[in-house]
Order: sequence, then structure tokens, then C-alpha cells
Amino acid sequence: MNNNYLKQNGFTLIEVLVTMSIFIILIFSVSAMLNNIFVQSNQQLLSMSNIDQARSTLIAFTNEIRNSIIGSDGSYPLNQAGDSQIIFFSNYKSSTTNRIRYYISGSTLYKGITLPTGSPAVYNTSFEKISTVATGVSNATSPIFYYYDGAYTGTSTALAQPVNINNVRFIKINLSVLSQAKLNSTGTFSISAGAAVRSVKDNLGN
Repeated sequence: MNNNYLKQNGFTLIEVLVTMSIFIILIFSVSAMLNNIFVQSNQQLLSMSNIDQARSTLIAFTNEIRNSIIGSDGSYPLNQAGDSQIIFFSNYKSSTTNRIRYYISGSTLYKGITLPTGSPAVYNTSFEKISTVATGVSNATSPIFYYYDGAYTGTSTALAQPVNINNVRFIKINLSVLSQAKLNSTGTFSISAGAAVRSVKDNLGN
């Protein structure tokens, strides 16, 4: 009588175990799904962040190059023209002519700004303020900066290193950044832009 009552109104041990197993499987499935959603979302945000940073960097860089001028200490507008580092002087969005340096370290592109001090003016690089302008840069062994002379038509070959800064009339920046729209993706997004060094444009073709 008691056994029949338990079978009709309760659960057997096997039924309880089966129910718990199903419940645990459902919990793990939902957790995995939610984790995947959040991971994918974070990857997409990272991708957007890398690309947005790269675009902002290129806009700032080209504007600074267009407004590059002789330094307050009399330095030529372009101070260094390397594959992964460039130094020039510009007064873009500034009341002073600043020494600007872009360089890459690892997968991060940095920007250093040194303001002129003293009279006569000097650029004390120990006071350089450095900020991160782009992350996830994956140019590998390819250059970031390209330099062209006055014969540049848009498709010309860049000047070979070491570059004679006196011949530079146009500068391009090219960035490849990780585009991690999917987990562990190694895909990249490439973007480039260029600008003429206006302060020496009268010498084009010389």
C-alpha cells in the first residue's frame, strides 16, 4: 500500500537523478550560450575600437603633417623619416610649434609631444608627453610611414631608406589593425592616408 502510494504521488530516486541531470545540462547550455554572446560582443567592440582608433590617428596625423613648419628652434619641418618612427614640427591646434613624434612599440602606436621652452627656444625631450594613439597594430615587418618626393603622382614608389628628409614632399601612414570580429581571429583591417608637407611645397620638383 505504501509503495503504491509513493509511486503514484512521489518520485523515485531514478526520476530525481534524471531530472537533476537534465537541469544541470540545461544550466551549462545556457551558461555557454551567454558566455559566447558576451565574448562575441567583446570581440566586436575590440575590433571597432581598434579601427576607430586607427581612423582617428590617421586624421590627426595628416592634419599635423599639412601644418608642419620650421621648429621654434629653427629645425627643418621634418626631423626624422623612419619606417616605424617619424619626427616633425607642427602647430596644428596649438599656439606653439611642437615637436611631434610617432613611433611603434610592439603592437601599440604612440605619439610624443614636446613643447618648446626657453629663449632661444629649445625642445627638451625629457619633457616629452607620450600617449597611446592606436592599439592592436599588426604591420609586422611592413613600414608604417612612407615618404615621397616632388614627383609623387599617387602611384609612385616610396623613397628608399635611409630617406633624405630634404627630398620629402609627401608622407603616407599605413596601419593594419586586428579586426577580431570572431574569437581568436587573426584578420586585419588596413587603412592609409597621406598629406603633403605644405611648408616646403614651393620646392616641389626641385
